[in-house]
Amino acid sequence: MFLGGNITMLEMKDQHGPLFQKRIPIYTRSVKGKFRNFKTAVLILAYTVFFALPWMPWSRTGAADQAVMFDLASRRFFIFDLVIFPQDIFLLSLLLFIAAAFLFFVTELVGRAWCGYFCFQTLWLDCFMYIEHMIQGERPARMRLAKQPWNAEKIFKVGGSHLAMILVAFWTGVTFVAYFTYTPQFVSEFFSGQASQVAYISVLLLTISTYAAGGIAREQICTHVCPYARFQGVMYEHDTLAPAYDAKRGEGVSGRALPGKGLKTQEERTQNGHGDCIDCGFCVQVCPTGVDIRKGMQYQCISCGLCIDACNTIMDSLGWKRGLIRYDSDRNLAREQPAEPRIVWKQMKVVLNGLALLVMIALLMYRIATRSEVEVMVEQERQPLYVELSDESVRNRYKIHIVNKTDHDETYRVTVQGIPEQALDMGIGVDGVTIRPGKDLHLTAKVDLDEDMAKRVTEFEFVITANSARENKIVRKVNFYSEHQDDQHTDHREDKH
Repeated sequence: MFLGGNITMLEMKDQHGPLFQKRIPIYTRSVKGKFRNFKTAVLILAYTVFFALPWMPWSRTGAADQAVMFDLASRRFFIFDLVIFPQDIFLLSLLLFIAAAFLFFVTELVGRAWCGYFCFQTLWLDCFMYIEHMIQGERPARMRLAKQPWNAEKIFKVGGSHLAMILVAFWTGVTFVAYFTYTPQFVSEFFSGQASQVAYISVLLLTISTYAAGGIAREQICTHVCPYARFQGVMYEHDTLAPAYDAKRGEGVSGRALPGKGLKTQEERTQNGHGDCIDCGFCVQVCPTGVDIRKGMQYQCISCGLCIDACNTIMDSLGWKRGLIRYDSDRNLAREQPAEPRIVWKQMKVVLNGLALLVMIALLMYRIATRSEVEVMVEQERQPLYVELSDESVRNRYKIHIVNKTDHDETYRVTVQGIPEQALDMGIGVDGVTIRPGKDLHLTAKVDLDEDMAKRVTEFEFVITANSARENKIVRKVNFYSEHQDDQHTDHREDKH
């Protein structure tokens, strides 16, 4: 069977060519237009935020004066005035749900807009392609450079462009690591050789991965690595807008043709059965993933709209109507006379995703606005539930967990309600216990009630008060167990029988 399998594979190779096709390099041509301008604006904004944010100062106590910092050592995430703790995992869950719902919602309306304009791979690939344009020249010059033998010009231009990409990738790695520490101190220690080994390894790995993804693998990340390209089909609707080629207008009856003799005007082309597409290939040349949009929807398309800019440029030069390639839907293109493309949001999936998105955003904002600066958990020790002391009083033991979620030292006092205050024994001073910012503390509380009170009390309350906010008291109701309650439970069970 093994031999037979080999023969079959060889036969397939002979009939259909090689089993694995070698990657065909993509040399993109630069283009001007509104989609290219929007991509450039997003690129500048994204790079400004990413590279500048770690350097932005922000006055705070108990931590570094940095606007955004993910301090793993103290287990705190600082985002301007918002401080996130591990106990706030619900907020992270909501954020991830919002990101997923937003991705589905946008995809159902305008296709892979995230991929085309906002994806990290797109942003860095766009930057690296711009570096190539600057150093190696426009598409014909880069193609000529790739074919010529290695000489001083090729070494300088190709080597220089890749060196610039590596520098961008390196600073990307440095900036990413800077988000997890105090940036000025980290950069100073990094370049003076005093940073930790983990920092150097992290920057090295990030530099290699960024350069490999944007400078070498390029569109293969979008077509073979990213899972979004594979499952996007289940999110598309018949009314989803995406870059599309108007085949009826472009092909005509006889197909597309170059504007040669007798085919230069639209009237001449119509008489000969040809459409408005002059088969210039400009739309393919500007595509960062090498897609020919004229072949219909393909999973490699990232909806960046550059093919629209390219086609509109050609239509403008010919004096013909724009929109041969445009954002449109399958349903509209299938009509005899396509209408003006528009976003169609009145669909069940779109409405449900939109409602879920709004609800989760509202819940996230509510949780952030109402989150407490202290987290308190009180649990009763179950082994044993109670202890009878020599003076016939009854003791229950409780574990109190207090988390200080402020950015300053805070002192907390623990008192009780519903029982005498002297019944509580915390083993700490009356002034309370001080907890550092972002830290937590486990306390043990003993509550002793005399025999008569133990018979009457079944529950009481712990009250935790912060010295800096005495008006905001946190109350936790707990049970108190004794032999009397056990007898009551037993009698109740017997009555039921």
